[in-house]
Amino acid sequence: MKKSTIITTIAFGVTMLLSSNVIAQKFPDLDKSPMDAAAYPNDYKDAAKIVKITYSRPQLKGRELNTLVPEGKVWRTGANEAPEITFYKDLKLGDKKIKAGTYTLFSLPEKDGITIIISKDLNAWGSYSYKEANDVARLKVPVTEAADSLEAFSMVFTKGDKGIILNLGWGKVRAAVPFTE
Repeated sequence: MKKSTIITTIAFGVTMLLSSNVIAQKFPDLDKSPMDAAAYPNDYKDAAKIVKITYSRPQLKGRELNTLVPEGKVWRTGANEAPEITFYKDLKLGDKKIKAGTYTLFSLPEKDGITIIISKDLNAWGSYSYKEANDVARLKVPVTEAADSLEAFSMVFTKGDKGIILNLGWGKVRAAVPFTE
């Protein structure tokens, strides 16, 4: 067999092998609760981040917020996986110091506010595996009611008087979580 025929046969075989793998792949549809991220500083050009959170954004879709996030039950603070928050420097939540690193953010909605929980657990789907013993910091913050309603759960960081504020919003409910240095 000629050298060119052998090369052509090998090339054809490799092409068939690769194309059959590509055809066999099944990709999932878009998630109904898309993943998002918020960071501070907010400017994407500023690489010197202090904190960043990755979370999924559930939608109201005509449902009542208090049925989706009932009082007295630990919530994953979003959809799907519990959000992971990375601190690039030590910060405080209330009087508890949080060392630089990655943690999970949970929350506990209550009648008169919401308790924000920073947990050392990672890779948590939902809040099913939540363990209070793994809490690093907790802080109860008040909730307020806004005039406008947010269809999708949202988070954004803003500059605070003494540090950074993590703002949470869904429906007409708003909460501001202060992190200080």
